[in-house]
Amino acid sequence: MQIDKNLLFDSITSFLSEDLGRGDITTQSTVLEATRGRGKFLAKQEMVVAGLEVAEAVFTCLDAELQLETFVYEGERVKANTEIARLDGPATTLLMGERLALNLMQRMSGIATLTSKYVAATEGTSAKIVDTRKTMPGLRMIDKYAVSIGGGYNHRFGLDDGVLIKDNHILLAGGIETAIKRARERAGHLHKIEVEVATFEQLNEAINFGADIIMLDNMKPAQVKEAVEIVRKSERGKYILLEASGGITLENVAEYAKAGVDLISIGAITHSAPAVDISFKIGLGY
Repeated sequence: MQIDKNLLFDSITSFLSEDLGRGDITTQSTVLEATRGRGKFLAKQEMVVAGLEVAEAVFTCLDAELQLETFVYEGERVKANTEIARLDGPATTLLMGERLALNLMQRMSGIATLTSKYVAATEGTSAKIVDTRKTMPGLRMIDKYAVSIGGGYNHRFGLDDGVLIKDNHILLAGGIETAIKRARERAGHLHKIEVEVATFEQLNEAINFGADIIMLDNMKPAQVKEAVEIVRKSERGKYILLEASGGITLENVAEYAKAGVDLISIGAITHSAPAVDISFKIGLGY
């Protein structure tokens, strides 16, 4: 996934406006404008680094001439006490951008680090770890980018990306058959149709009525394995992608992967990833 630069700068401008308001009164009242500083980003724990470009964008929005000097690459796993990057510039600017840059890098690196653990746990299988729409409002692009940096893949970016018929759609449409039929008639011809199922009866309906992707919702690993066998034995089986979702943790994700699904979607990698510890120490300029 690539970051949309226009969307990124629009977002950061809004974030800075929220944080700075009418100005950083502490910095303005204590630090002379002519003071130069050097800020160093330091990893305080082992992590997968994500958000270098985003952190630089924070300072660039404040001063277009500032550039981040990086010592690691995006997606690199680093040990504690590794210097990630540094920045030279007006000390007042470094102070104004410090917290926002850290907030974003800590969140993004946390998501990338957790995602990488799920990817490592499924190594040797054909299953891909994918995210969900369970992201922080306003941070979806950043959250999903961090997933890709951690070795995961992106599901839908938004509701306009694809057809995903879930339990409420099925109920309101009057059943899986009707829901799929309407989607075929009304959605664009380039859109695949995914259907969420919770029972084997629904699974067979989704197969028979032409789902392109089937999400196995909240099934145990043994049930997922049985569902995979049912689908693969069907006439359309080799054309259907299978996704496991719900109740998946680091402790059991390998079981789901070995059951034979193509995708494993995990909301926790974005909504519950703990932020990692990164510091930004500022010294007098060089």
